[in-house]
This record gives sequence, structure tokens and C-alpha cells, in this order.
Amino acid sequence: MARAAALHAPSAPGLLCVALLLLLLEAASRPAAAAPVVSELRCQCLKTVQGIHFKNIQNVQVTPAGPHCTQTEVVATLKNGQQACLNPEAPIIRKLIEKMLKKGESD
Repeated sequence: MARAAALHAPSAPGLLCVALLLLLLEAASRPAAAAPVVSELRCQCLKTVQGIHFKNIQNVQVTPAGPHCTQTEVVATLKNGQQACLNPEAPIIRKLIEKMLKKGESD
């Protein structure tokens, strides 16, 4: 009879493995307190356009070169909601960035 009960009782090593697995799953599902959240570790802009009409631009975001990408990226959000990558080396885009910087200094 005792032998039959031992067959149905969970073994200590098996319980330990299950408990450790649950702890690991729970720890992996929580973000670290001081870890920055990075959505992408690569360049966002694979292709760029040389220019776009200023009246179509709602917002412009300039991302400097860094560990995620070796080149400066300029992403324009258009009034229709689409995003376009602009060539930061194009003269018209340089003027746009300079204008934005001057506007930021005056505010």
C-alpha cells in the first residue's frame, strides 16, 4: 500500500524542477528596473527621399548616429500620418534642420 502511494506522490526533484521553471518564467516576464527599453537595434531608414514639400510635414525627428545605426536619420511624419525618411545630406533637408534648430533656440 505504501508503495502505491509513493508512485502517485510527486518526487522532490520533479517538484523542484517545476518550481525553478516557474520562477524563471516569472523573472523573464518582468522588465529589469534600470534597463532601457529599445524597440529596434538597427537603422530605421533603409531608403531616403531627397526632399519633400514642407507644407506636407507635420513633425520631424532627427536621430543622431549611435550604436543602433552608424548614420544620422531624419524621419518626417507627414500630415496624412505616413512617415518618410529624409536624406540628411540633401541641401534642402539641411536647411530644414537648421530652421528647426533656430526655432528651438528662440523658444
